[in-house]
Amino acid sequence: MTTSTRPRTPTTTYPDARPGARAPTASGSSPAPRGAARLRALDGLRLIAALMVALYHYGGRDGEISEAWGSSPSVQFPTAHSWFAYGCLGVQIFFVISGFVICMSGWGRPLRSFFASRAARLLPSYWAAVILVTAVFALPPVVYAAVSPSDFLVNLTMLQQPLGADRVLGVCWTLWAEVRFYALFALCVVLPGANRRRVVLFCAVWTLAAVIAEAASMPLLDLVLMPEYAPFFIGGIGLYLVHRDRQDVTAWGIVGVSWLLGQHYAVDRLWHAPDPDFFSFRPSVGIIAVVTLGFAAVAAVALGLLSRVDCTWLTTAGALTYPFYLVHEHLGWVSVGALHRGLGLPSHLTVLVTIALMLGLARLLNRCVEDRFTPRIRAALKRG
Repeated sequence: MTTSTRPRTPTTTYPDARPGARAPTASGSSPAPRGAARLRALDGLRLIAALMVALYHYGGRDGEISEAWGSSPSVQFPTAHSWFAYGCLGVQIFFVISGFVICMSGWGRPLRSFFASRAARLLPSYWAAVILVTAVFALPPVVYAAVSPSDFLVNLTMLQQPLGADRVLGVCWTLWAEVRFYALFALCVVLPGANRRRVVLFCAVWTLAAVIAEAASMPLLDLVLMPEYAPFFIGGIGLYLVHRDRQDVTAWGIVGVSWLLGQHYAVDRLWHAPDPDFFSFRPSVGIIAVVTLGFAAVAAVALGLLSRVDCTWLTTAGALTYPFYLVHEHLGWVSVGALHRGLGLPSHLTVLVTIALMLGLARLLNRCVEDRFTPRIRAALKRG
């Protein structure tokens, strides 16, 4: 339905924020952190990636958004649409951040706690977004292709994609990728106990297995190993190892190989020869540049180069990213149609107002849904 981005990562205090070398223990794990600090720059990167995806959905592609505008976004944004088209790569940046944060949050945590944290973080806003979008699309002034009652119920499980059910949220395909990553990491790293040796082995085996899966062209292997997205998750994990010890040559090797493979998959999936029939043309150099900037930005956080970026409002930005990501696309269609065709607002102003409205809605979901239900679900699941 669409290509777009990545779900919310933890908003709790990030452990191990002080960069620098740590002497490994005999088991290969690093000592527990002596303090804790929030990597607020990472929150800012998450919001930037979400805004990239939003610009892609509003002006960087054809499809349903053309109906909302009343014409192709290439007409609405004759020059900017070519830049907006790169916004789909915000998904890959999300996956790098996810690899970093999931490795960080799973380190030293038992499986039950890890599962409770992930479920409590993802589900409340997701359920609210599914219900909200379904309700809005059923309103008489909107009436957009609604899913069947059965498919709506399946969407609440977050497993609609493998079951082939119609999706309420176009962006939920990225959540399915995230869930598979969580499962792999939980089974291979969290369950036996996270340490450096085990994490490095996980990265090496997954990288090789994903390449083999790509060569074998077997749907089951593709489904489990996700060759197209694995390098980005693995690259984020490698960057977390760098965050723990910036002199870790093996970790840098993981990051380097992941970047090389990641840019290959991004170019392979998103590049096409110049063709006037395509909506936009993304040169391969541009795709490589965006992927490189994504890796470099997370690396800057890992190395502590952005430690001065410590504004408290970035914590709020990080909290808004996931609910904004969930609602911005489909409800954005409604907003664009109402503002541009209904009220006659100029295209660029319509995009800015729509983003502001979606951020406002995300704030409501964060305060009224996440703040209320996330702690309760986490506590209930931890009790078992």
